[in-house]
Amino acid sequence: MANFKGVDYLLIDSCLTEQELLVRQSARQFVDDRVMPVIRDSYRQGIFPMELVPEMGRLGFFGANLEGYGCAGLGNVEYGLLMQELERCDSGLRSFASVQGALVMYPILTYGSEEQKSKWLPKLAAGEAIGCFGLTEPQFGSNPAGMLTKAVKHGNEYVLNGEKTWITNGSLADVAVVWARAEDGIRGFLIEKGTPGFTAVELHGKMSMRASVTAMLNMNDVRLPESAMLPGARGLKGPLGCLSQARYGIGWGVIGAAMDCFETARQYTMLRKQFDDRPIASHQLVQEKLADMITEITKAQLLALHCGRLKDQGKLDSAHISMLKRNNVAMALDCARTSRDLLGANGIMDEYPLMRHLCNLETVKTYEGTDHIHCLVIGERVTGIAAYK
Repeated sequence: MANFKGVDYLLIDSCLTEQELLVRQSARQFVDDRVMPVIRDSYRQGIFPMELVPEMGRLGFFGANLEGYGCAGLGNVEYGLLMQELERCDSGLRSFASVQGALVMYPILTYGSEEQKSKWLPKLAAGEAIGCFGLTEPQFGSNPAGMLTKAVKHGNEYVLNGEKTWITNGSLADVAVVWARAEDGIRGFLIEKGTPGFTAVELHGKMSMRASVTAMLNMNDVRLPESAMLPGARGLKGPLGCLSQARYGIGWGVIGAAMDCFETARQYTMLRKQFDDRPIASHQLVQEKLADMITEITKAQLLALHCGRLKDQGKLDSAHISMLKRNNVAMALDCARTSRDLLGANGIMDEYPLMRHLCNLETVKTYEGTDHIHCLVIGERVTGIAAYK
């Protein structure tokens, strides 16, 4: 496709500020010029295009909605539009930025000591260091409260043992934010690459998120000084607060994937001719699918924009984010499937982005809270009953 012009059926751009439009355009141009030309090969090869990381840092993409320490200090709608444009290219690209900012920089900024902030945040913001977030374990995904990783205090040190899995950027990371069970509850620790007993093993064989690096982290008698602990985080509220930041970005990001699928299908059906040499877009069944997709994309845009405004006002909570993530991921998956169908056999070819988005979105539906878990969070909000307990 030619450079992306956007999908804005309901004139939602009129609700955005000049600054918000500028941030989106900057991200859109970067994606079109620098990432779209390489993403297909990256997905084929199962690698992340690391050569782009310094440029993403210079553009302020990492921790973009955080303040200070070299961060861009964007508003939350600006940040959402940035995530949208990154995921319009590929979920792996958005995941890299999302983990770096929401799951590594955010906890260091929110829960870390001044020494930890000064050491890591400027490097992470500039893309000079990479981080990862270790919460999920092989036996505990949706129930992080059951984690087995332990941190035992010995004098002025903590000794960590356990393992984490499905860790985005795990084998690339210079620093890992790892959550472990200590005597006083669940605590967060910063583990630097090269620490004795700490290893990261890349996971292979993925059929989804192939342009993203995923690993397992192993802690075998990892000794850390007390200064490695995040002093401001105690209990599950710490890691769950990080996940709320990341899920917010997902709710915006998947709109980008849906837009790319819709626009690919729209252009294809305008050009593809069948039956009396007419474009298939002239047929009612095709127009019905396009109408359904643009309607659902528009509803998702409105939901994301309102959540962004609420977040800027300090009124957005985790149950709101559950609706945003659950609804918009389901919408994007439906758009990817429908768009693939409209392209027929061509829809499975990697000349087009549809199967790549479709496979990626199956993972996005699962990670950082499955569709079912977010459904139960919403159910608890409207009934007052926690059905997952």
